[in-house]
Amino acid sequence: MADSFEDECDYLFKAVLIGDSAVGKSNLLSRFARDEFLLDSKPTIGVEFAYRNIKVGDKIVKAQIWDTAGQERFRAITSSYYRGALGALLVYDITRRATFENLKKWLHELREFGSPDMVIVLVGNKSDLSQSRQVAIEDGQSLAQLEGLCFMETSAKENLNVEEAYLQMITRIHEITSQKCLEAKSTNSNGQNSSSSTVLHGGKLIINVDEVSATKQISCCST
Repeated sequence: MADSFEDECDYLFKAVLIGDSAVGKSNLLSRFARDEFLLDSKPTIGVEFAYRNIKVGDKIVKAQIWDTAGQERFRAITSSYYRGALGALLVYDITRRATFENLKKWLHELREFGSPDMVIVLVGNKSDLSQSRQVAIEDGQSLAQLEGLCFMETSAKENLNVEEAYLQMITRIHEITSQKCLEAKSTNSNGQNSSSSTVLHGGKLIINVDEVSATKQISCCST
């Protein structure tokens, strides 16, 4: 979907992609942001990010998606990028059982550095390679239910459920944010928002987005 709301937005949400190296995080980002898939995608060094504007109800949400490196040697770098993130896609490769087994480690890191009410979508990527499957869909569903996560299998290559996974996360973040804004207005007599948000000139609201630099910016904008 083309970004037709480049200049105007009501909310700016930060979210991160996490998981082992080579599970397809970068292609999930490029497919969502630019509708591109690269067979020769190279490992992410540090952090890359992209923007995409989404209409949720009558509001325009600018999603700021960060792609974190999965390699162990970058873990100390990427941990700081969880700060301010309201959502995460936790990605594993359905053809590599080890990437599924490592999800507990990533979940621990998310919950240590991330917001306690972060929206997490568990994503089993590369569903187009079902003939090489090592992780049953029931395994993903069971883990998601156990940990209270949303769950979806995707294929960045075939563009299957990629949009849906992001929209599920963004829509849920919007629901939580809207509820918090209503609660803040009802409890704050001077009408100011809580410390986790900033009101800009014109009434736009930026929610929990830290001003941090990235190694590279990509140009583009069920439970």
